[in-house]
Amino acid sequence: MRHYEAMYILDPELTEEQYAAIIERFQKVVTDSGGVVGETGKWEQGRRRLAYEIKGRREGYYVLMNFEGGPEVPSELDRLFRISDDVLRHIIVRQNEDEE
Repeated sequence: MRHYEAMYILDPELTEEQYAAIIERFQKVVTDSGGVVGETGKWEQGRRRLAYEIKGRREGYYVLMNFEGGPEVPSELDRLFRISDDVLRHIIVRQNEDEE
């Protein structure tokens, strides 16, 4: 299994319950695919000002999720991030390029 890190920015207009449900949904994608979710949480203050406007928003709610899984896990997460209206931006990176 490979180690990955996913950073995504959620719409700031959502409620705390909606944030929790979205975060849980993305964690479930990893676990349902046979992966393991590590540390997940808000990025320091959580809601932060964006450097530039994205989808009409000047602020966003940053979430960082560490996880382990096969190569299909980040592919599925990327697909879901792209079609989710609540996700403004996302990036998924492999933490250690030397892993098999």
